[in-house]
Amino acid sequence: MGLVTGGAGRFLALATCVAIPATAAGTGGGQRLAALYAQDGRRELTGADLERFTGAGVLWCRRPDGIPQKAAAAWLIGTRSLVLMNAHNFRNRQLEVTRTVADCYFQIAGRNYGFAPDFLELGIEPEARRLHITDDWALLRLAEPAEARPQPIPDAPHLPTGDLTLPVTMVSPAGHENYRGQSSRESCAIRRIDPPSEGDIRRARHDCNDGYGGSGSGLFDEAGHLVAMQSASLSMNQRHAFDIEFHYGSALLIEGRLREALRAQAR
Repeated sequence: MGLVTGGAGRFLALATCVAIPATAAGTGGGQRLAALYAQDGRRELTGADLERFTGAGVLWCRRPDGIPQKAAAAWLIGTRSLVLMNAHNFRNRQLEVTRTVADCYFQIAGRNYGFAPDFLELGIEPEARRLHITDDWALLRLAEPAEARPQPIPDAPHLPTGDLTLPVTMVSPAGHENYRGQSSRESCAIRRIDPPSEGDIRRARHDCNDGYGGSGSGLFDEAGHLVAMQSASLSMNQRHAFDIEFHYGSALLIEGRLREALRAQAR
């Protein structure tokens, strides 16, 4: 894992769900973009949802002109100062730096919190040359503890590799550019789990609707346990039927080196 201090899965060659300009859907200007699939069951998160899916927050980052922009979902997890999100918020597919920690802050429960600027742990191995779905995770630490309940670190998922139908709820505290609301949740399913790759982590292929800005969304099982984090989706805004080989979403399971890192940092 890459620890940055001081200042599969297949390659992440899918359409990563980072923010796009505000002329897209749900931002008040321009034409609304299509959902990922023909059926769209997303609805706005409620207060009861936030009570159940604790730790749900939003990563905000400043544009080059200094204006803050909603970037992605992020999760307060394990402790009131540890935050989980995607590595692609800070690195592109070629692992080039796209943002620094100082460019961003974390919003949860109506408050904004800065990050400790000298801490960024990435799931990328030192010898890696590309970013993959299964190493697309990052841990950051808040400069001060948040006044919010964190998401518990989940047990390792006891899920078989291969085809299955696991009902889940995708929780997207940052919403999606192709959805009218500021946040969303949707009942959907994990449909296949690929063999382990980077960091002994498996990719989950799912049929949850997704859009730009939805990276980092959490996939929760029926008992409310966090099982995976969204990374990317194929053919964004195409409104095609789900296809396990050609049109699906990709999330990384909370297992392997990611779970080890969460437990180590939460001590």
